[in-house]
Amino acid sequence: MSSLRPIDFRTIEELVEFVRGRGYVLDFSDATFSEFFAVELDVDIDDPVYAEGGTSKGKRLRCFLSKVDNATAARTLQALSEYRREHLYSTGNEDPVANAEGRLLGIIQRLNGETSGVADEQPKRAFNTAQLADLRRELYGLRDLAPHPRGYAFEDFLKRAFDLFGLKAREPFRNIGEQIDGSFLLDDQIYLLEAKWTRDPIGIADLHAFHGKLDKAAWTRGVFVSYGGFTSQGLTAFGSAKRMICVEGRDIYDALEKQIPLADLLRAKVRRAAETGHPFVPIAQLFF
Repeated sequence: MSSLRPIDFRTIEELVEFVRGRGYVLDFSDATFSEFFAVELDVDIDDPVYAEGGTSKGKRLRCFLSKVDNATAARTLQALSEYRREHLYSTGNEDPVANAEGRLLGIIQRLNGETSGVADEQPKRAFNTAQLADLRRELYGLRDLAPHPRGYAFEDFLKRAFDLFGLKAREPFRNIGEQIDGSFLLDDQIYLLEAKWTRDPIGIADLHAFHGKLDKAAWTRGVFVSYGGFTSQGLTAFGSAKRMICVEGRDIYDALEKQIPLADLLRAKVRRAAETGHPFVPIAQLFF
């Protein structure tokens, strides 16, 4: 039995009922709801055991989430989160629920942090809000440093921020005679990292230079982090995403402010790059 609390179920209902109203789950019909559970989770959601509280999709979802273990509940909510995000993107609608992604990810992370649904087990906090606030202040305060130490401080900031969210960052190293600003691990994939602190947006020359480093590396993926963002001309000239995604300073600051794990920010960018071919999509288009 999962350790979801009544307040969690109220949040989940708010996040899935906004399309068609109470008792519904997003835009699912009965058929697509059954198909979603069968394909994504290998579950027969039409089994009578999940209709003890009623037969509506919303009641079956609640019953299912209350019966399964924490890991299954977390996987289900993650799948629904991805479906919800794609629904909003495909319809072009703004998210009507404030901080929806951050709130849902908080529930998922708490479920993943608990090994059972034992009633007397104390729930773990999904985020250390004090650490997130410290990182936001530090990121903002780096602007006051001189250019040379600021670049090194930015790299150190990124390593600690990535480590906080379990990305196992490595410090800068040399790769075939060229400087790589670091690497990290995301979903068992190694990503090389390029970090630039410049007030001006990054253009095509730096994008091509980093992509050239990826071509020489044994690994094939990379993340270019630019505090000042990227020029639209540079991104257009660079073309389709070629094994790399781009992150700007605003992405990181907003993720910390909205309590969105950096790992989920990166996953969303990787997925959108795969879908659209665009190496850079701002966080506002992914979550808000």
